[in-house]
Amino acid sequence: MRIAVATPDTLTARMAGPAIRAWQIARALSAEHEVQLVTTTIADLPDSPFPVRAVDDAGLAEVEQWCDVLVFQGWLVHKRQFLLESEKILVADVYDPLHLEQLEQGRDEGWRGRILAVQSATAVLNEQLLRGDYFLCASEKQRDFWLGQLSALGRVNPATYDADETLRSLISVVPFGVPEAPPARTRRAVKGVVPGIGHDDKVLLWGGGIYNWFDPLTLLHAIDRLRRHRPDVRLFFLGLKHPNPDIPEMRMAVAARELSDRLGLTGNHAFFNEGWVEYDDRQNYLLDADIGVSTHLDHVETAFSFRTRVLDYFWASLPTVATAGDAMADLIESRGLGVTVPAGDVDALEAALDRILDDDDLRAAMGAGAGAMAGELTWTKVLEPLVEFCRKPQRAPDLLEPAVTAGFRKDLTEVRERWRGLAYDLRTAADHLRDGGPALAARRAAGRVRRVASTWRSRDPA
Repeated sequence: MRIAVATPDTLTARMAGPAIRAWQIARALSAEHEVQLVTTTIADLPDSPFPVRAVDDAGLAEVEQWCDVLVFQGWLVHKRQFLLESEKILVADVYDPLHLEQLEQGRDEGWRGRILAVQSATAVLNEQLLRGDYFLCASEKQRDFWLGQLSALGRVNPATYDADETLRSLISVVPFGVPEAPPARTRRAVKGVVPGIGHDDKVLLWGGGIYNWFDPLTLLHAIDRLRRHRPDVRLFFLGLKHPNPDIPEMRMAVAARELSDRLGLTGNHAFFNEGWVEYDDRQNYLLDADIGVSTHLDHVETAFSFRTRVLDYFWASLPTVATAGDAMADLIESRGLGVTVPAGDVDALEAALDRILDDDDLRAAMGAGAGAMAGELTWTKVLEPLVEFCRKPQRAPDLLEPAVTAGFRKDLTEVRERWRGLAYDLRTAADHLRDGGPALAARRAAGRVRRVASTWRSRDPA
């Protein structure tokens, strides 16, 4: 087969979750098929065993003509009717419930912008769910969620049901994965390297970006208490500046740094890597850590999330301390891979960290369990449903009979565009002033200018 894997994320040495997933999908499928990996942003992976490139709409049209199967994620098919109307087999990777994320991420857009962000993300997902021949999600809980949305759109119907009563041929669980080989250190990255972190200090690693649905603030308060009787504790945030230039800095990242400064933690007990770690270098940071941490807020995004950073903790045989309430927390609890705590509970979080740091045997046992868990979640294993589908790919049976889903499309895929005129900007500025004062309004205005400039540069590369 000719298979194209397409992402709107940045494909470079410094990759975030969506790009990593697209890369690993392409890598797995390239063992049996002719594969291209494309992005609509930036591509720079010169040593790839298959073609990796950035494309515009004309390039995407060429890719659509070339391929038998198109695997895509995010907003990639939006406003591209030549993809939505394609007769090729489309595999939609919906492992990330974008509309639930926008409930929190959209707070940075002001009230009006937030409403439009959620409406737009929902419409974009409906667009995919109405057109996809096959869907990928990250957990059984997510699968139930997506089956509900597919049912509401008419995709659970006699044609899809009669083809497979389990509907596994319509939507399968394909979690995020980890490499087959265990991590191997190539250098020291944190201990004895980062100023303020010694070789014998105890390092807690926050293994990714700081987004609005996470809760670094409770963690920082716990560190502030913990340091008073454990002066060797160090919290290291692995990355702040997202490698995709289209994703701005979020409010929670700003709040975390401000709180760290106010508590006097920055530079002695809390450390922020302002950039983003290269994908092939992340193991050195993981292997310099003693505990992996992941704390989040208690909201609906949490319930259907799949925290990919926690998989890296498993891969590096790290015990994990995490907030309860999501799929990864359930796994941590059931397999004894760490400790989970209630959302926002500083006392419980401090106690959990203290307990693991004080007990070498417990830390080793949890780490061994995490390493064993990683062996069950390698990319080769988790991608098996997609690999099997691509051996005999088929169009969804209901899409071959338009009458089956007739009447479900109207108004469900209409994305309301934001008016980018002066009136919109003034209303948005007023929202920011109300929500966060002059400082927030100034930051968001500066970000708006940068994004507009970036948009115009992308339209006119010269």
